[in-house]
Amino acid sequence: MHKIRKMNRSATPRLSICIQLLSALLFLITTSAFNPTPSSSITHAARISRGRQRIATSSSNEQSTTTNWDKVTEEWELDCYSRPVLVDGKKKLWEILVTDSSGNLKVCRTLPSNKVNSREVRKVVEEIIDESEVKPSTIRFFRGAMFNMINIALSDIDVIAKPSRCTFALANWLEQRNRDVYPKMEGYRATMSGIGGIGGTFLDIRTAVKLPDALRGEKYAFVGLPLAEFLEGGGINEENIGVGRLCPVDKSLPADAFVQGVVILTSRAKALSSWLAGTEVAGLKADLRKRELVMETDIDNQFLMAKLNDEQRREAASFEEGKDAMGGLHFISVQRDEDDDPSGFWLLREIPNDL
Repeated sequence: MHKIRKMNRSATPRLSICIQLLSALLFLITTSAFNPTPSSSITHAARISRGRQRIATSSSNEQSTTTNWDKVTEEWELDCYSRPVLVDGKKKLWEILVTDSSGNLKVCRTLPSNKVNSREVRKVVEEIIDESEVKPSTIRFFRGAMFNMINIALSDIDVIAKPSRCTFALANWLEQRNRDVYPKMEGYRATMSGIGGIGGTFLDIRTAVKLPDALRGEKYAFVGLPLAEFLEGGGINEENIGVGRLCPVDKSLPADAFVQGVVILTSRAKALSSWLAGTEVAGLKADLRKRELVMETDIDNQFLMAKLNDEQRREAASFEEGKDAMGGLHFISVQRDEDDDPSGFWLLREIPNDL
């Protein structure tokens, strides 16, 4: 039985994972032909060291910010786009939404349709920053159709502008507004919902390219961890994951459900983790038609992690089914070997294309 665990615990609180992989497949990637050689299936259980949960998601607070500034982060997320509502029956409603990576900060400002330009967007963002007790160091945005306008708007503000699919808190908020807010507004048009999916969400996604040999994992395993480990009182938090990040978790999901993920085993775990930390890791996707395991980064990049044979394709299908059941939630763990702590850990969510 293969175990992914830490044999000797250090005094410093760290993320310790002992994973016996339930119906998981550990497979070897050869760097010459890039064809995986599967091992036998192995069983799964999870044990994770306990730690204090720092991620918290506030309830929706329309048109204003929350006052819980202690939990607001310096990493903000921005969207500027039209909504499925017609103002006075003829003009689209345009909004600027600003939140932080924890989802505690929420600001919604409407924008007249004749003032949808970089100058007005910059003005609104500067006003929000001036009114906030916590100032942003980074502002992420995911909307490909608005890339140029938002990029120009943020260029004169003292922040790092990052086009990225790692706008997890913003995606949660947009889904809530699409479900609970816009349908109740006068002028709502259901036929306009989801228009962002027609080229509005992301830039054209590039064809997946192979990772450099120096960063390629030797083995990969599809695994699962209980959602409870990511909730308050669970064992995984931002203080013990080392390199990586944790996206906000939808508290309506059942705590006893399992979050699907992929463990990457490599002798170059630190190098791979450092490289991933320098990118905007958005998630993993199993392309069942092409039989590929693909990592998505930034706003439009894809990297080919592995080719899948028949047995691995079945495991990948289960991974995708589990991911869909959890609203796109999944994780990546990078480790040197089965007996080591993760060098990097990312809890991610696949962002819908119809926001």
